[in-house]
Amino acid sequence: MEKIAVNAEGHLMLGGVDAVQLTQEYGTPLYVMEEDVIRAAMKAYRDSINRFYDGKGLICYASKAFSCKEIYRIAQSEGLGVDVVSGGELYTAHQAGFPMDKVVFHGNNKTPAELRMALDLGVGRIVADNIEELHLLSALAAEKGVTPNVLLRIKPGIDAHTHQFIMTGQIDSKFGFALETGEAMEAVKEALAAPSLHLIGVHCHIGSQIHEVTPFIRAAEVMMQFMASVREETGVTLTDLNLGGGYGIRYTDEDDPVPHAAYMEEVSEVIRSSAEMFHLPVPFILMEPGRSIVGEAGTTLYTVGSIKHIPGIRTYISVDGGMGDNPRYILYQSKYDFLLANRAAEAPTTTVTVAGKCCESGDLLGENVPLAEAKPGDILAVRSTGAYNYSMASCYNRNPIPPVVMVKDGTSRVIVKGMTYEQIVENDI
Repeated sequence: MEKIAVNAEGHLMLGGVDAVQLTQEYGTPLYVMEEDVIRAAMKAYRDSINRFYDGKGLICYASKAFSCKEIYRIAQSEGLGVDVVSGGELYTAHQAGFPMDKVVFHGNNKTPAELRMALDLGVGRIVADNIEELHLLSALAAEKGVTPNVLLRIKPGIDAHTHQFIMTGQIDSKFGFALETGEAMEAVKEALAAPSLHLIGVHCHIGSQIHEVTPFIRAAEVMMQFMASVREETGVTLTDLNLGGGYGIRYTDEDDPVPHAAYMEEVSEVIRSSAEMFHLPVPFILMEPGRSIVGEAGTTLYTVGSIKHIPGIRTYISVDGGMGDNPRYILYQSKYDFLLANRAAEAPTTTVTVAGKCCESGDLLGENVPLAEAKPGDILAVRSTGAYNYSMASCYNRNPIPPVVMVKDGTSRVIVKGMTYEQIVENDI
């Protein structure tokens, strides 16, 4: 397990704050985000753009990992753009005062209302996913008398060596235009022919939680080749290349993520060599890390309740949250590091299954989990829960979604209020 901060009382420290004190002040379940970790990741990516692309690029934080007003304020202060995939994410960024010219709008089935909102707000780049959407966007833009900057999402045909549910770059995917069938080139020609659209580039995204550099290198090669083909067939030189995100993080000791700068440097070398080979200018590079910015910044805190020993089978440790606040185990069998926050220095002595409180047999947070001997009332910490935990949370069984607290330099503040029972029923008729 990666080194953790523990105070004299043996309690886990997060952002200089005692995790046990956080639970006493805010209750459990509780999402805790460390601001310094988030900012350090953002700075690392931003500095890599400056170093390897001479500043000619933009890191766009992928909202789907964790979206709220405060994360957009932080992204803005760190000089990042943002990637949104829904009207809700776009609206939140707008409400936070984020500059719309630095927003990239994705999605495989954007509604007319969402596209109208994007056009009305002046979103900087809209990524068209399919031919129907391209036609719809063209018609809406003509109706409003605007000419949005458009990129086309391309399936580069790359096997990202990740879970099949989060692989998005292969031909059998709901996302994007296929290269192999000629669909992508036809879309380019239609976009260029549309007077209400300004086609400026192409986009790809090959998957999530990827720990190898090779798939990203191969995707960059394929996309540069396609940009060269576009120029050859149409005479148009596209200016933007969006390489998506998907860089992996450390959830457990089984994970060995490549440092951000290593991804960026190796891919930049391929971009430059390909540009030289095809006699193209080096494109303006966009990348969309989300998980690797906020994932390791997050810890979820629970209170241990019942403990059930089944001799010869397993021991269940039940907590006051579950699949409602972290659905990733039931979806992907995702693994995490667990520890008792109130006895953080104690070595694991047992192997347990961590169960949630939802009325589902599959409501688990982890199996075969090494843990110190737990007792009711202990505080269980689950690490690296900053991405796709709050953002995928639900009120299943009408359990309220927990609050999110940001910690930094020994202080804490609420950035998302916890849901109340009154809010759960407020839309009921």
